[in-house]
Amino acid sequence: MKKNDMKFTTISIPTQLVEKIKKKISGTGIHSPSAYVTFILRQILSETKDSDSKEIFSKEEETAIKKRLSSLGYK
Repeated sequence: MKKNDMKFTTISIPTQLVEKIKKKISGTGIHSPSAYVTFILRQILSETKDSDSKEIFSKEEETAIKKRLSSLGYK
């Protein structure tokens, strides 16, 4: 799908978290908090193997996701 063909929506996150993301991406090739969040979500979603199984994430994947979210400011 071409970038021009993609549709977007708005998701609200706490401004404190956005500020943390801005600091984290400063000096990187990531141009915005939105691009960073999109990148992280794509990584997480691509890590799921069998979406038809009852267990979406293995225990190891769930732990990794929780750690990643915690590092982004979610408790």
